[in-house]
Amino acid sequence: MARNIEIKARLPEGLNEVRSRSAALAAEPPTVLLQTDTFFNIPKGRLKLREFADGCAELIYYERPDSEGPKASSYVRSPCPSSSSMHEALTGALGVRGVVKKRRELFITEQTRIHLDEVEGLGTYLELEVVMRDDQTDAEGRAIANQLLKALGIQQDWLISGAYIDLLEAGAEE
Repeated sequence: MARNIEIKARLPEGLNEVRSRSAALAAEPPTVLLQTDTFFNIPKGRLKLREFADGCAELIYYERPDSEGPKASSYVRSPCPSSSSMHEALTGALGVRGVVKKRRELFITEQTRIHLDEVEGLGTYLELEVVMRDDQTDAEGRAIANQLLKALGIQQDWLISGAYIDLLEAGAEE
């Protein structure tokens, strides 16, 4: 499985300051993505069907600990040529756990994806994904994530554990 070091933070003051700092670090302007993630009931890890506004979709399975700060995540992404039939099959077989809808701005800096997310029902968030090379240790990835947190001005008490689906289930609406 592919792996990354991931970190999430609530942005209580909105996106503007973090957006300008992200843009300064990125080599190109951001890509804006509208995503709907349908999570399915599984006994281990998380399984979601991610549908994009342009009709494309991908099935994503991932495992990672639910802890604040940088954490290792292993994942598999598989393109879905027919999201509607995949959605129907997974819903019938596993049942839907919940749905997360978001507007995402994606900035790329070196090997890290900076996501600025406006999540329906939750608010604004930052997500960093340091895409790990095979020859890198998790400690190296955590160091990169921590450097970016500092450069972006993210405060320690903004960090969250878990996934957006967990926050929605817990009723963490702003």
